[in-house]
Amino acid sequence: MPAAQGEIAALTRRFEEVADREFGIVKSDLTAVRLQVGNFDQKVGSLDAKVSSLTEEVRGLAEKIDRNQAQIVELLTRLVGRNSDAG
Repeated sequence: MPAAQGEIAALTRRFEEVADREFGIVKSDLTAVRLQVGNFDQKVGSLDAKVSSLTEEVRGLAEKIDRNQAQIVELLTRLVGRNSDAG
């Protein structure tokens, strides 16, 4: 029986060593994933700010376009009633 107990002890040690090594690998991978998620979160935050800024710029451009169109319509309306020879 002592030989069997020695073999069981050796197998148990090997199992524990492998389990510790695999746990270390999983722990390392988990740390890497956490870092990547953190970086991704920062990038998403940055993109969110850029999208908000672009949205405001587009609104400003749309307002300018509306004003310009209104001015064009006003000028064309004034020109419609004029005599082209009058100058």
